[in-house]
Amino acid sequence: MKIAVLSGGVGGARFLRGLTSVVDSREMTIIGNVADDLEILGLHVSPDLDSVLYALAGLSDEERGWGRADESWNALATVAELSGDAWFKLGDRDIGLHLVRTQMLSEGATLTEATARLVAAYGLGFELLPATNDPLRTFLETAAGTFPFQTWFVERGHRDEVDAVHYAGAPDATPSPGVVEAIAGAALIVITPSNPYVSIGPILAVSAIRDALAARDAPCVAVSPLIGGQAVKGPADRMLTRLAGGTTPAHVAGCYPGLIDALVYDEADAPAELPQDVRGLVTRTLMSDDGARRRLAQAVLDAGAAVT
Repeated sequence: MKIAVLSGGVGGARFLRGLTSVVDSREMTIIGNVADDLEILGLHVSPDLDSVLYALAGLSDEERGWGRADESWNALATVAELSGDAWFKLGDRDIGLHLVRTQMLSEGATLTEATARLVAAYGLGFELLPATNDPLRTFLETAAGTFPFQTWFVERGHRDEVDAVHYAGAPDATPSPGVVEAIAGAALIVITPSNPYVSIGPILAVSAIRDALAARDAPCVAVSPLIGGQAVKGPADRMLTRLAGGTTPAHVAGCYPGLIDALVYDEADAPAELPQDVRGLVTRTLMSDDGARRRLAQAVLDAGAAVT
């Protein structure tokens, strides 16, 4: 069964670990957020794509929730000694990946091509596609000013309440090769438990991707990133409260009008009244271990089957 997955952030990567345990990864195309990408210390960093790579290669740091396991920080320490940009935490092993990606891009490869080579180098069977190869960046409008995503999220610790989200470059961005085809050819489309505004929103800001999802023949199932109205990690609950007016499953579903057929949400948020065109499936969504991730992935497959 062909599955297309829209993913961003750590929650998306963790969910994908569960999904690959219940479906053949060779049948899966992952469409990743690239609006968090940044250039720092001369390196092109793609945090959401890398979270997927590390998680599915078994290399991610489960305790930190981001980056590689068994990391060291010697290069960053030297950067700090030299008063360089040390606010964005790049470990030594992580830097190795960014060096290779940056070299490929400088030699003329697209981000899609570079990502495919990295997936192959790790021996992974799925297809990982950047949402776009065009410049696309998330900006957060706050009372303290408008900030690029990583400045707001990492350097400022996402402490500033968000009044609006903008996706610079979105009007001119086109999907990377294979993205629209993956959505059109899928038997199931999944939106992972990622922040609707800063992880999934940038993907849907590419109009051809949103149009392909709106024209889907296959069911589309989203997973709520909230448990009991709160984010497991990160600012999703604060953003939903401020920008959508609340943190119920209905507010999450409202971020995807006309784009989803079912929402999987946690039993702590039940009962919930969803939009009329969205079916709900209640389960435990906390991905505390491999078994929990696998059960959540199976619940998503069950939700998709119930829609068809």
